[in-house]
Amino acid sequence: METNIIVQNQAKENVVELSIIQNIHEIRGYKVMLDFDLAARYGVETKNLNLAVKRNIRRFPPDFMFQLSQEEWNTLRLQFETSKRGGRRYMPYAFTEQGIAMLSGLLNSDVAIDTNILIMRAFVAIRQYALNYSELKREIDSFMKATNMQFNDIYKILDVLVSHKKELEKPRNPIGFVLPNKGNELS
Repeated sequence: METNIIVQNQAKENVVELSIIQNIHEIRGYKVMLDFDLAARYGVETKNLNLAVKRNIRRFPPDFMFQLSQEEWNTLRLQFETSKRGGRRYMPYAFTEQGIAMLSGLLNSDVAIDTNILIMRAFVAIRQYALNYSELKREIDSFMKATNMQFNDIYKILDVLVSHKKELEKPRNPIGFVLPNKGNELS
């Protein structure tokens, strides 16, 4: 019974982690989450989240948090496949993993703490996926090089066999004595 509960909790966490991963975007070379997604997960209004950040702005250098440009926002909105995402007056803020970790010091509710743990796990899962992907790519490249060398050897052998077959198929002069044509005989 206890193992069922553990398995169910793990399954719920995996589903939540996948939904968090869907909210992680790559902007300016950083993996980030946007302020409105974080606010929804923390159970606060976006403006309150941003106010808390502004009151503690020294905790958020540019590599922890930055505001999107209009062009970045338009590009991102196209990925959402929506025309607008609420009536925003300002461009959203993007928080890197370090910025989200810094948010955990500002938002002290149980929901915020639990959410931050899940978000950190999602970022770790993305890093692990990237590492596994690069390792798999390296193995595939190595395999391709090895098999490519083997295929080159096979192609060379096939070329030799094809040219040998062509030699065998060439018409050859018959061996032996050829009788003269009867129509050309002198009488």
